[in-house]
Amino acid sequence: MNCAFTISGVIAATTLGIASAHADLLEDIKEEGVFTVGTEARFAPFEFVEDGEIVGYSADIMAEIMPELEGVELERKDLPWQGILPGLEREQFDYVVTSVTATPERMERYHLSAPIADATMAVMTRADDDSVESPEDITGKTAGAQAGSAQLEALEAYSESLDEGVSTIETYTSVDEAYADLGNGRVDVVINSLPNLMEAERTRPDTFKVIGTFGDPVYFSWAGRDDDESESLNTFMDEQIQRLNEDGTLAELQEKWFGDTMDLPMELPEPDVE
Repeated sequence: MNCAFTISGVIAATTLGIASAHADLLEDIKEEGVFTVGTEARFAPFEFVEDGEIVGYSADIMAEIMPELEGVELERKDLPWQGILPGLEREQFDYVVTSVTATPERMERYHLSAPIADATMAVMTRADDDSVESPEDITGKTAGAQAGSAQLEALEAYSESLDEGVSTIETYTSVDEAYADLGNGRVDVVINSLPNLMEAERTRPDTFKVIGTFGDPVYFSWAGRDDDESESLNTFMDEQIQRLNEDGTLAELQEKWFGDTMDLPMELPEPDVE
């Protein structure tokens, strides 16, 4: 009897091991008919809510991709940025469809997709503030950035590289809160990606002005888990983004949402790690 239990246990463990070895997230999505993604719909013009719907550049990209998943419904989970990557790790959703700045640390921890947009860091101040004419002029200023973001890390590193850095850094759950404080004079500058700041300036030209960029070129990607189960989904999403880049669809959507196009590589450049 004990021997039978032991053999059964071995068979069960072996069967479980075989099932795990063949786990395939893309096939699971097709079988279940639902593709669940995490997004931060407070990051215009990439993702934001309009008339109760999530719209924007990333939403339009997904609208081009979903027909390739015939019979699959897209389900979005809208979360603050601070919960996006932890939520991916905890398997709260299949994939991240929001603007993830590609940093060496993230490239090592996650599978970051082919680039979807430029994410080079830039500085924005108030339209009537003539004391900030270049990124170097943030010296002694109060600066704002989104908590937990690559933009915050870039601000901290850039500030340290100056002879005299910023006086204070204020952090925010969303960039909209940072923009509000900038407009109200509670901070002197806000650091974000150039496309986002250009959108803020475009919609409120009497309030904001973009000063310039700093640092090396950076790109926005989407993200998947870096494991065997997710490999098929990651490959599928990369191929779809590259297809849209190659056939000019991304350029058309960039013109629609940013008023200009971006020169994007087909793959993320290898991180420059010293």
